[in-house]
Amino acid sequence: MSKRKSKDLSLPLGECISQVQAHLRNRLLQQAHHGKRCGVDSQHKHLVELLKRTVIHGESNSALIIGPRGSGKSMLLQDALEEILAIKEIKENALQVHLNGLLQINDKIALMEITRQLHLENVVGERVFGSFAENLSFLLEALKTGDRTSSCPVLFILDEFDLFAHHKNQTLLYNLFDIAQSAQTPVAVIGLTCRLDVMELLEKRVKSRFSHRQIHVLNSFSFSEYLRAFNDILSLAPAFPDAQFGEKWNTNIQSLLENKTVEDVLEKQFNATKDLRSLHMLLLLALCGVNLSHPHLNAADFVEAHRLRSLDSKVNILHGLSVLEMCLVIAMKHLQDTYNGEPFNFQMVHNEFQKFIQRKAHSIYNFEKPVVLKAFEHLHQLELIKPMEGLSIRTQKEYRLMKLLLDNCQISEALQKYPNCPTDVRQWAMSSLS
Repeated sequence: MSKRKSKDLSLPLGECISQVQAHLRNRLLQQAHHGKRCGVDSQHKHLVELLKRTVIHGESNSALIIGPRGSGKSMLLQDALEEILAIKEIKENALQVHLNGLLQINDKIALMEITRQLHLENVVGERVFGSFAENLSFLLEALKTGDRTSSCPVLFILDEFDLFAHHKNQTLLYNLFDIAQSAQTPVAVIGLTCRLDVMELLEKRVKSRFSHRQIHVLNSFSFSEYLRAFNDILSLAPAFPDAQFGEKWNTNIQSLLENKTVEDVLEKQFNATKDLRSLHMLLLLALCGVNLSHPHLNAADFVEAHRLRSLDSKVNILHGLSVLEMCLVIAMKHLQDTYNGEPFNFQMVHNEFQKFIQRKAHSIYNFEKPVVLKAFEHLHQLELIKPMEGLSIRTQKEYRLMKLLLDNCQISEALQKYPNCPTDVRQWAMSSLS
């Protein structure tokens, strides 16, 4: 009887929507990808074996996990750590130290963080060490409980590994790799980086102590796996409080997967970037449209979410320009069209603008030259134009050669939505000069 009651439990629609929003937002905002690993099974197996050799057999190792942002480097490492730490004996014995190149900007800060994470502040106390190497060796020596096999293995995780290569003399990397190579405390040094050329950043002495193991992670999953991730993320679990609403929600998600419009949006997103965090952001935007009057997602939600995700930042900047600044951008567009993309200077732009005023709007846009120059400089500050490289900065600013950082499509798109755009200006922009 109680099972039937729980199955028939029906919550108010508003409560159901609040539960859906809370449940899916938590899932989407978490860093790790929910569901199965996509296309990194061999890398996962390699990393697990490497970590096991350190924590079980006391063998020191070092490796780099290399891949573009959003390819799943952190997820791969987290999964591997969870797998080995699921063994009780290992969990009680192994220690982890997580460092990030964005936070530990020099070796002194890194050493303080290592001391803190290993809970050795009291052991170090007021001791004074001659060098970084002595200090680090003392910390690891303090973890020893006897011979090599009974020492606490330490896993050093270095996120943004390439930034540690910019530390003075690469002292931290040298000492970590040196300890990993020598028969001291069992240590695993795992670096995560986006840079394929990271080995070229390392000094010879550091490189010689590194094992040269590299685990490459790429977004190698297919579009069908991408659709499966979409389904896994948006589907509600059977344990959802209102089973009837949960069933309707999941049926709707299944129908969306078969919808051509939704599939086209997801394919565009997939072709632009296979980063699953980017998919999470798209789904989060679509989810924002769910409310009492619109309790289920539809194709229009995904079209709008994709439009917001793919907005051109430069087009948005153009919407905020004054009419004078917009006129200068159009003048530059005409100059580039006329002279096949050759650079221009302020004087040329001003002359082009004056032609437009004399032809179309003599009384309305008659600005003084210093005012026009100020507007031109503002476009430079907004980085819509840039000076040509290798030119002397002694050149008068009116004659300094510049390049427009906008294409015709961006200007046309901005003009279509430009608030209260004068008809003369719009016609001038769309006209082709002979």
